Formats: sequence, structure tokens, C-alpha cells
Amino acid sequence: MERKMELLRGLLRSNRPSCLCWSRGSCMVWAGLSPHAPCRALQGFNVNLVTTDRVSALHEACLGGHVACAKVLLENGAQVNAVTIDGITPLFNACCSGSVACVNMLLEFGAKPQLGNHLASPIHEAVKRGHRECMEILLAHEVDIDQEDLQHGTPLYVACTYQRTDCVKKLLELGANVNMGKRLDTPLHAAARKSSMEVVILLTDYGANPKCRNAELKCALDLAVPNSKVEQVLLLREGPASLAQLCRLCIRKHLGRSCLYAIHKLHLPEPLENFLLYR
Repeated sequence: MERKMELLRGLLRSNRPSCLCWSRGSCMVWAGLSPHAPCRALQGFNVNLVTTDRVSALHEACLGGHVACAKVLLENGAQVNAVTIDGITPLFNACCSGSVACVNMLLEFGAKPQLGNHLASPIHEAVKRGHRECMEILLAHEVDIDQEDLQHGTPLYVACTYQRTDCVKKLLELGANVNMGKRLDTPLHAAARKSSMEVVILLTDYGANPKCRNAELKCALDLAVPNSKVEQVLLLREGPASLAQLCRLCIRKHLGRSCLYAIHKLHLPEPLENFLLYR
């Protein structure tokens, strides 16, 4: 059994899309499998066979981004929310590989987009690897944008830690809490620690509080490299914000997470609308 699963894992990890199935104890490989191909070879095969680590064929198909294989497995009863001993689901693996097609298909087959804190979080993995489209799909399926993972913090904190600027921008646009990170450490702490000037500017523009202190009683400025551009930016942002900035933050706070869509309904002059949307 273990030998068969190892062979399956090797095939699914190869560059060639393939689907391995067993029939009466013999191995069969379908290369270049069409999503509409008949699945007779899977008759009598248990698609939910797992390794000693509880890794299934669906896990490996999603990790390799092999959407055709994943579709065949799902259509033949593969468990869409199967969990390995490390708390990893097929959806997590699809976000790891950045396969938008796999993510969409898994959700269509009933994959849970948000899991308990004891399981690996798909949205955190998507953000960590910079797969913005996967992240947006999960958020569209009502994943909590401020979900705080015990190990990694919020998605915004992860994006700042791994300097995924596109993800930072989109999370802020969609209303992520700019001051919510990993316990007392804020996203601004993470950006300052990584000397990411662009991210620091983004966070402060969206109202990040530069005076927040972490568990070590340090603010973002304390973590910036001395005489660096990040330090200069943080020093400039230490003073009171402009009236225009205060008004923008107040309006956006009042509108809440629907801000991105609600502002269009206010019929404001285009320059003002663009200002409120950071364009």
C-alpha cells in the first residue's frame, strides 16, 4: 500500500499531468487526462487511500496543481476535506501551489474555506506565497479577513512578514484591520522589521498606528534600521495626520468593509472618490 502511494505521489509531482489509479492490484497511468474523459479505470478503486501520514491522492493532485486529476478523484468520491496528520487539507495544498482552478473546484465540491485554529489555514498559505487570486477567492467565500492564526497572525501580518505587497494592497482595500497582527505585534512592526518601505507607507496611509507597542514594548520605529528610509518614513508619520487624511480614515471607518463598493454609491466627484479609494 505504501509503495503504491509513493508511486502516486511521484507521478502527481511530475510536470506531466497524470492520474494514477489501481484496478485489481495493478497500476494504470492516464497521461494528459481530459476533464471530460470517462473514469472506468477508477471503478472499484478506493480513491481515499492514504499514506501513513494520512496524505491522499487528492492532496497530491492539488499540491501539483493537477486540476484534471483532482476533478476525476472528486467525481469518484474523494474526501474534499480530508486532513493529514499535520492538519493539511487539499484546499491548503491548492493554495500552496497557487492553482486557482483547483481552489475553485474544491470549493464547488464543498471544501471548507475556513478551518479551526488547529488546522493549517489556506488563506495564510496563499498570502505567504503571494498567490493573491487564491486569497481573493477565499475572501469571496466569506473567510474572515482578520482571521488570526496562532502561529502566523492575521493574513495582513503574514503579507507584511513575507513582503507580499500585492496581497497587502488588496487586503487593505477589502477592509483588513490595519493594526491587527500577531498578538501585540502589528503589521507595521513586521514591515519595519523587514525594512519594507513601500509596505510601511501603505500601512500608515491606511491608518496604522506607529505608536503601538509589542510585547517587548517596542514600536515600529524601534525596529527600523537606523538611518534607513523606513526610519525616515516612520519619523515623518509620527506627527499628527493631515485633516484630509483624518477625514478619509473617518469616512472609511464609518462605511466599514463595504467601503470599496459603498463609495461608488455616494455619487461623489471623481477626484474625491479616488482619494477615498487611495487611487
